[in-house]
Amino acid sequence: MKKILGQDHFEVAISLNNQAALYCAQGKYLEAEPLFKQSLVIMEQAFGKDHPIVTTVLENMTECYKKLGRESEAEKLEEWVKAIRSKDSDYTSISSHYGAKLLY
Repeated sequence: MKKILGQDHFEVAISLNNQAALYCAQGKYLEAEPLFKQSLVIMEQAFGKDHPIVTTVLENMTECYKKLGRESEAEKLEEWVKAIRSKDSDYTSISSHYGAKLLY
């Protein structure tokens, strides 16, 4: 997919997020983390740091960090999610549109 769309395309970010979510579901948290981070960077570049679509990756990373016992990092991400949602009245429609493509 990276070869076809380019490594910074948001569809690549979605694939990375989905792969990371799969790893997390399998208990492979350390393998999941760098994929979540890559996905987040691409999403931020494509949509902006405070765009509602970013919350999907943030929520998934939060769960991964909780499983790793990294509560303080998870809390920071949760606060970021809350801040995005409080700013954006269109959160529900945007997340449901893109959320269909995201597994976790």
